[in-house]
Amino acid sequence: MNTDEKSSFWLIMSAVFFGNFLAVLSITTINVAFPVVMEQFHATLSTTQWLMAGYLLATGIVAPIVGYMGDQLSYKRLFVLALTGFTLSSLLCVVAWNIETLIAFRITQGVFGGMIIPITMTIIYQVFPRERQAYAMGLWSLASMLAPVIGPTLGGWLVQYFGWKSIFILNVPIGLISIVIVSKFIPFYRLTGKKTFDLLGFLTVVAGSSCLLLSFSHGNDWGWGSWKTISLLVAGILLLLFFIKWELRIPSPLLQLKVFKFPRFRYSLILNCIVTISLYTGTLLVPLYLQTVLKLSPMDTGLIMLPGAIVMAAASPIIGKFYDRIGPFRLVITGVLIIVAATLAFSGIGTNTSVLYISMLQLVRCLGIALCNMPLTNAAMSAVSSEYSGHASSITNWARQGLASLSIGIFSALVVTRTSYYMGAGIVTPRAATTMGIDDVFMIGTMVAVVAIPLTFLLRVKKKKSTRHVAL
Repeated sequence: MNTDEKSSFWLIMSAVFFGNFLAVLSITTINVAFPVVMEQFHATLSTTQWLMAGYLLATGIVAPIVGYMGDQLSYKRLFVLALTGFTLSSLLCVVAWNIETLIAFRITQGVFGGMIIPITMTIIYQVFPRERQAYAMGLWSLASMLAPVIGPTLGGWLVQYFGWKSIFILNVPIGLISIVIVSKFIPFYRLTGKKTFDLLGFLTVVAGSSCLLLSFSHGNDWGWGSWKTISLLVAGILLLLFFIKWELRIPSPLLQLKVFKFPRFRYSLILNCIVTISLYTGTLLVPLYLQTVLKLSPMDTGLIMLPGAIVMAAASPIIGKFYDRIGPFRLVITGVLIIVAATLAFSGIGTNTSVLYISMLQLVRCLGIALCNMPLTNAAMSAVSSEYSGHASSITNWARQGLASLSIGIFSALVVTRTSYYMGAGIVTPRAATTMGIDDVFMIGTMVAVVAIPLTFLLRVKKKKSTRHVAL
């Protein structure tokens, strides 16, 4: 790669990195501003929580249609549109005059943020040559993992010294710089011709995704057996089943489900889903244990989990360097075995387990997740032809978003159920009952991770001769 190509790579990658970073960062920085926002707008916590819930809901709903939009507008234009919308909606959040308008602007921000994540992934596979894609995905993963690590700390610092509006103002200069870089350096290309808009498919996938995401997010509060939760679950499943059947029948579908004809994409997506579940097992249960059982503060909890998060973020670009040399199988099988061992060890923690042991165990577990995350995503995306890469990216992010909400909802409910069981069985101390309930859910998480071990061997394929992707 000559000097011009290297410069072009890093300029494009900077826009991809910061675009993805901003979209993910905006999920985590808002939490620390809740008390200040509640006080300024005289809002309740249940209303204020929609600043995060609405954003997440919007990102999940928009994900399935990004592939179609990218095909029609080109991913360069769509990236500029998404960055512009994200930046403008951030400014609108700054001038919000009540909690209702702030929530509305946050949902708008979530729509554009939800576009950015799959767009940036797709651009990597449509602009960069194949020999640079794994390394680029490592950097992309670094942005995805670094943002949640520094989000609460950065948000807390900004809110304390500059007020809650500063967490939205921060997006503006970075967004504007990214727009300039994308406009100037990413080549214009379109891989497919104009297609008719599948209105019925659009309405059913948006309605179905909304029903499922709402039921996953609020099932624990409403009760998983409540009529509200069950009605939304059934409606969501039926709508998505109709959507799949409809998309397979029509000549110009909204979402190209043909990506599932690539075996490696199928296997990698299933494994990616299992790793996502494992990720959110720890994300939910470790802080719950530290704060509920060990009675640590949120700040102390964050510091204990920080080393693992830093290792996970720092390992991503390094793993990207090694991907082409050793392939996905060795990386993923090592990562899965680490996840299984660490999650199993977590299932044996007690009421007096040392903080150092928890921190080191979390660090090891995060390393296992890092070894799986980028290789699985790259294995899936590189198996799909350029024509379908945008749709593959949409499906991958759609699945991750849904499973994140589902995992948190179900695991929260299981902890409550198992804790109540041990309390009723004569375990008198709430700390002991909570610990045993958390241990049980970690054991369930271990069994889920074990399922990935045999599936990992499906990634073993003969290494093909490297080919170069050419931007059109």
